Amino acid sequence: MGRTSDARNKILEAAKVLIEQRGYSALGVAEICAAAGVPKGSFYYFFESKQALALTVIDEHWAAQRAEWEAVLNADASPLRRLHDLFEVTEEVQRVAQQRSGVVVGCMFGNLALELSNQAPEIRERLQAIFDAQIELIEAVVTQAKDLGEAGPAVDSREAARSIVAQIEGRVLLAKLLNDPEQLDTLWRNSLDLLQVPDDSRTLVN
Repeated sequence: MGRTSDARNKILEAAKVLIEQRGYSALGVAEICAAAGVPKGSFYYFFESKQALALTVIDEHWAAQRAEWEAVLNADASPLRRLHDLFEVTEEVQRVAQQRSGVVVGCMFGNLALELSNQAPEIRERLQAIFDAQIELIEAVVTQAKDLGEAGPAVDSREAARSIVAQIEGRVLLAKLLNDPEQLDTLWRNSLDLLQVPDDSRTLVN
């Protein structure tokens, strides 16, 4: 059982790295198995298709990212501080990836959405669900910021959260294009404007 689980984990890890580096469409099962160091027959023991593997990679990546987001966004700090910390974590993820591989890999979900949104309906639906979940997590923080007077009372929490998620994705895309994690530096300043944060509240996070 241990060896079986090890082989599955190797396939998942290899697929995750290859998808981040090269995308989904260009990958073949043989290449994934070669990178994982397992025989091709092992792939079909665990996954019925490359798409099934991709969905599993997406789910596991989101489970890890969601745990990270929830730890930051549910921390014992002001709403604005938590949002600021999320941006810092997002930038650090890209910085670490660049140090490890030499390039900014971007967001797996954003990359796959651009590549497959018109080709793989099941993957598109899974990605939509993930982005909706991200919006809900940020919406809760924006609502708390409004309740505490840190954000403008006229701000639509849902639309603001949607814009923040879109801004994160856009900035990560620029960071990937320019191979520069510092492209994410403007997330905080732009979000302060978006949330109509009063000047006296902007000093809460430097």
